[in-house]
Amino acid sequence: MSGFEERLSALRQGHRALLERPNHPLEGNGVLERYEYPVLTAEHAPLEWRYDLSPETNPFLMERYGIHAVFNPGAIKFNGKYILVARVEGADRKSFFAVAESPDGINGFRFRDRPVTMPEWGEPATNVYDMRLTAHEDGWIYGIFCVERKDPSAPGDLSAAVAAAGVARTRDLVNWERLPDIRANCQQRNVVLHPEFVDGKYALYTRPQDGFIDAGNGGGIGWALVDSMDGAVIREEKIINRRYYHTVKESKNGEGPQPIKTPQGWLHLAHGVRGCASGLRYVLYMYMTALDDPSRVIAEPAGFLMAPEGDEYVGDVMNVLFSNGWIADEDGTVYIYYASCDTRVHVAVSSVDRLVDYCLNTAPDGLRTALSVERLNSLIDRNKSLGDGRV
Repeated sequence: MSGFEERLSALRQGHRALLERPNHPLEGNGVLERYEYPVLTAEHAPLEWRYDLSPETNPFLMERYGIHAVFNPGAIKFNGKYILVARVEGADRKSFFAVAESPDGINGFRFRDRPVTMPEWGEPATNVYDMRLTAHEDGWIYGIFCVERKDPSAPGDLSAAVAAAGVARTRDLVNWERLPDIRANCQQRNVVLHPEFVDGKYALYTRPQDGFIDAGNGGGIGWALVDSMDGAVIREEKIINRRYYHTVKESKNGEGPQPIKTPQGWLHLAHGVRGCASGLRYVLYMYMTALDDPSRVIAEPAGFLMAPEGDEYVGDVMNVLFSNGWIADEDGTVYIYYASCDTRVHVAVSSVDRLVDYCLNTAPDGLRTALSVERLNSLIDRNKSLGDGRV
């Protein structure tokens, strides 16, 4: 066997072992359980994406297309499979979408043979990423994602960018129809489509912001109704989940995946951002809105649901958890797909019942220390009232 063949055999064996490695739940906090291993990484990408496998044209079996990271996937259950439409970032810093699927939502995620060929619309985008998937009651599966273009008003600043919300729809997760970008009077990122019509219109969770990075005067997660997703125009929006000083979302916040409908209300997963000595810290938090009015918040537990832990803290962009995909199964199991540090994808498992209990029975943020201590003392008093034998 030649050196080329030996190396290729070792690569195939290592890749197969990674794809077939079983995952294991870790001890949780009662709300959810994390899993030991990431479910998608750059190493999960097919060898055919990364290497020219011909000994004639690649005698040293070098990577010809570097895959740097896999993160921030949209998620959906489709034809009995757990589907992630992941953001795959190449060594060239360009992101693209790729579909990976698993039989059980935890183990054996494998990418399809080819990435998504997303049609372009309007001025070609420099980069696209972070797709939210919504199976809408109109029969389409919509993907809304960030579209990044160079800011034409700052030609000399090579870091100046403009963000818009791109829209595509599909019925099979193979063939995608590109629709016009959502029009608004400001930059928009983290836009999510509500799965049902509201007053006969399509409903969007928005995140208005003054700049590509800074939210500026954008007050938080917004709500807007549009007549059509084919050329959607946001004319009016209201803020339904605000930012507050000295909270996990003081710098900015944004809707994660599409909300989950429950008998008690709509479950929402979002990300909150605050500044700290090491930069921006991204965590995940939850809130609930009313069934009869998805724009009315009825519960929001204090603080974060999840923050980086252990190896999750280390990666390309430190101190970041982000999620734009989850799946609620028929039995009530909820699979939360989240990325750490813009590098890899993890899964945490909970249930609709547990997440509803968490939202409705965890006190909101009092916004000052004295009220936090008051809340803690109330919990201690309740536990002491149970007696020593039950604590």
